[in-house]
Amino acid sequence: MADNPASHVSQGSLKAVFEGTNAGASPILQCVQVKPLAGGQSGPERFRVVFSDISNFVQSMLATQVNHFVHDGKLKKGVFVRLKSFQTNTVKNKKILIVLDLDVLEELGECEKIGLPQPLESKADDVQPQSTIIHTGGFYGNNPQAGPQQHPQSLPSRTNTGSSTTVKASSPHHANIYPIEALSPYSHKWTIKARCTNKSDIKTWHNKNGEGKLFSVNLLDESGEIRGTGFNDQCDAFYELFQEGGVYYITSPCRVQLAKKQFTNLNNDYELTFERDTVVEKAEEQSDVPQVRFNFTSIGDLQSVEKDTTIDTIGILKEVGETSQIVSKTTSKPYDKRELTLVDNSNFSVRLTIWGSSATAFDVQPESVIAFKGVKVSDFGGRSLSLLSSGSMTVDPDIDEAHKLKGWYDAQGRTDTFSSHATMGGSMGAAGGRMDPIKTIQQVKEENLGMSENTDYFTTKATIIYIKQESFAYPACLSADCNKKVVQLDDGGWRCEKCDTTHPKPEYRYIMALSACDHTGQLYLNCFDDVGRLVMGMSADRLMELREEDEKAAGEIFQDATCKIWVFRCRAKMDNFQDQQRVRYQVSSANPIHYSAECSKLEDMIKMYSME
Repeated sequence: MADNPASHVSQGSLKAVFEGTNAGASPILQCVQVKPLAGGQSGPERFRVVFSDISNFVQSMLATQVNHFVHDGKLKKGVFVRLKSFQTNTVKNKKILIVLDLDVLEELGECEKIGLPQPLESKADDVQPQSTIIHTGGFYGNNPQAGPQQHPQSLPSRTNTGSSTTVKASSPHHANIYPIEALSPYSHKWTIKARCTNKSDIKTWHNKNGEGKLFSVNLLDESGEIRGTGFNDQCDAFYELFQEGGVYYITSPCRVQLAKKQFTNLNNDYELTFERDTVVEKAEEQSDVPQVRFNFTSIGDLQSVEKDTTIDTIGILKEVGETSQIVSKTTSKPYDKRELTLVDNSNFSVRLTIWGSSATAFDVQPESVIAFKGVKVSDFGGRSLSLLSSGSMTVDPDIDEAHKLKGWYDAQGRTDTFSSHATMGGSMGAAGGRMDPIKTIQQVKEENLGMSENTDYFTTKATIIYIKQESFAYPACLSADCNKKVVQLDDGGWRCEKCDTTHPKPEYRYIMALSACDHTGQLYLNCFDDVGRLVMGMSADRLMELREEDEKAAGEIFQDATCKIWVFRCRAKMDNFQDQQRVRYQVSSANPIHYSAECSKLEDMIKMYSME
């Protein structure tokens, strides 16, 4: 710890910050309390912090992007910080600091509270502090007393980078600029300045209580994001005004309520509902509001993401499927969908489904970079993604991640072979975490894997020597999560008995048999759609289409898929076929050879045989 940490604290800086002067633009303060902020179970975790400059202390709220300082144990009682970016507000005569970015000065160590700092509030004989948007009983320095109310006011926000300081003054007509992070049902007479990052189509409803329409927008400032919805008259008034990418002032009255999480992918406990007297104005100055904020999850990391989680991802568009239509089992309404295949530099691929007008109007060339915000993770087929109605996609965005991805693809990714998450969890056992033993084909047969009542799992490295070209795919139902075989009717439609639905055309899916061998023997393996896509390098739909157009070209595709080495994860189980018992070897997943890992494995094996 420094000999005299108090000498580094920017004493008196909090008062200067709230008065809007330049003093203490990047103040060094002591943290004297950290507490979690109670909120919705499904919402983002938030923390309240009390900072002291020795003379005064102020209640503060951390923006979610700096929560990691608390999680990492760096921001705690007694440490010293330098505020890099923050916004100041005074609500009901209580001063609040919204911290957007900071540095923990670990070199100053930590110590007990320095001095006897006083609350940075209005004078006691003028007005006593009342509850605020971050009020809670027993919070540090919080002794609410009765007193006359005053209108809330807000001071400029500051963003500090290094030694430079940018003061973002509010418009003279919008002096009370709130950060989105600070909005709550207890906020009154506020204005936010935010960018519209997504606008939905107008949706209508009809039920026994009447009919109506609505639309929604996602709004972003540097502190966070929030969803806003307009119904009926507000839908008519604001729909054309809001444009994606535009920046707007939105002024109360505007209802702030708990967010309906089934309709939004944003990390906010609250959402806005536009009211009759809500004011929305387009801002002239737009550069001080950030563009779309992404928090990317790589395709290779999807296996560790829980089902139904909403994420952002970015990838190279490898394959574009045809538009198809499914019929909802509950509403019997048709929905258009299109499947995309994305890859990234983790050498994994994933299928992502887009819906509605996004599917029918999709016109992006393969090998483009697409960033998706708000996609839902499914465990169907191992791992797959679906773009939510509140989500968005950006083609070739001008961000570092996109440039790096494009550079990697041009340099090597175009010729790489990609793994899939297809049922990777299927061979991990019910408890998860089981590592399947690596076996040669000879060991699989000698150990009689699959001959007992239980299913046996194993991994083997083998070369494909033959793929059966007859009946390599079947016509499947287009309904979500069905995939049952459909039968063609006399009128040309395709009937699914399970869904009790008729489709104009099927989606062909692989059900493929192949022969694989290693240096010890040969096995017949059975593969489903996700493994078939990997092995063949294209969808079964596309291969069937190619076979009808040019049978010779389709035969070359089968030929090109042979003589390649794969690591197969398999399960072996006794099966009955034509009144005879046999062992069926089903491939759960397949991965191309990872040469550096294989070299390390061989090196270890050689060391085992070395003589001292």
